[in-house]
Amino acid sequence: MYPSAPPDAYNKFSSGAPPTAPPPASYGQQQEVSMNPSRPGAAGLRRWSTGLFHCMDDPGNCLITCICPCITFGQIADIVDKGSCSCIASGLIYGLICTSTLMGCMYSCGYRSRLRAEYDLEEGECPDFLVHCCCEHLALCQEYRELKNRGFDLGIGWEANMERQRRGVAGGAVMGAPAMPLGMMR
Repeated sequence: MYPSAPPDAYNKFSSGAPPTAPPPASYGQQQEVSMNPSRPGAAGLRRWSTGLFHCMDDPGNCLITCICPCITFGQIADIVDKGSCSCIASGLIYGLICTSTLMGCMYSCGYRSRLRAEYDLEEGECPDFLVHCCCEHLALCQEYRELKNRGFDLGIGWEANMERQRRGVAGGAVMGAPAMPLGMMR
């Protein structure tokens, strides 16, 4: 009646191995496309490379975001704005909004929407506003990981990333002259 298959063939988690994240995509590489018929308008949209609750995929960024989310937000905004507003300026604006009105989520959710539009990412179960309003730090970490998995080095900013892409340097490693040994030579 049904094709015979090993009992664990349909359960990818049966081996005890944890699920793995998709491999990082480079600038022009396609990502997995979601064809979820239960969500109208979701067809043809790509999935996020990591989930909202996968903060420990990058523990360093998770710690920085918990201590000072304006740093992570500034790095994200610099890339999403394509360098039109610097990382420092964006982070300061976000920090001022957070400390004066406690409504930084209203400002940052706009950047999540722009990021999703730029890379055709699906919205998920909750709208961007609710994700940022209820899970601000988790949302910032997810956006950071998404840009990182797309080949951006958020620590160097938009201009340096574009220069790296123009040079065609894979992974940001610059090949230089071989190192000369130190010490006395005959």
